[in-house]
Amino acid sequence: MTYPIQCNCGKVQGCVDQPKTINRLTCYCHDCQAFAHFLDRSDDILDCHGGTDIVQMLPKNISFAQGTEFLACMRLTEAGLLRWYTTCCNTPIGGTLSSHTLSFVGVVHNCLESSGVKLDDLFEPGGVHVHTKGAKGDPKPQESGLVKTILRNLLMLLKARIDGSYKQTPFFNIDSGMPVVSPKTLSSQEHEDLMKVV
Repeated sequence: MTYPIQCNCGKVQGCVDQPKTINRLTCYCHDCQAFAHFLDRSDDILDCHGGTDIVQMLPKNISFAQGTEFLACMRLTEAGLLRWYTTCCNTPIGGTLSSHTLSFVGVVHNCLESSGVKLDDLFEPGGVHVHTKGAKGDPKPQESGLVKTILRNLLMLLKARIDGSYKQTPFFNIDSGMPVVSPKTLSSQEHEDLMKVV
């Protein structure tokens, strides 16, 4: 079974092959909130507590059929995640680690819902809430499921290394090991200004 992944304006389109293993979680960290503000789309990315609904899977499950020229990538700091989005309409795609050998992508809900599909129809709510100290309002959501999520991710990474599927990714050039587009890293001033909004 496959289902669409696309940006809001439809210029970037692809599909997700139904993963065998996923983690679905809501992340309340300041970095995820900063990414939403960087895209100027915090209202439709973040929930009322500042959380981002994310589905973690292997990159091999994602392929793009059109619009890859609109893919862009940024990082909040030199050591931060590579955060992927589209330049045509600032739709968040997800976050990857800095090396394709660590096979992982946390897909942000917007690009899975842009075709009108509800995320709950694709993936059961995980009930996992992480980095809740960064959540807005009171009472804050309770932290839950972090250890289980880390263990499942480690198993996904290990399996991808063993079977070689880490080499299947739309986000990296496997020959060079580099991202398919050069990431923009925020300057210290840009980072500081963005964090003030968060």
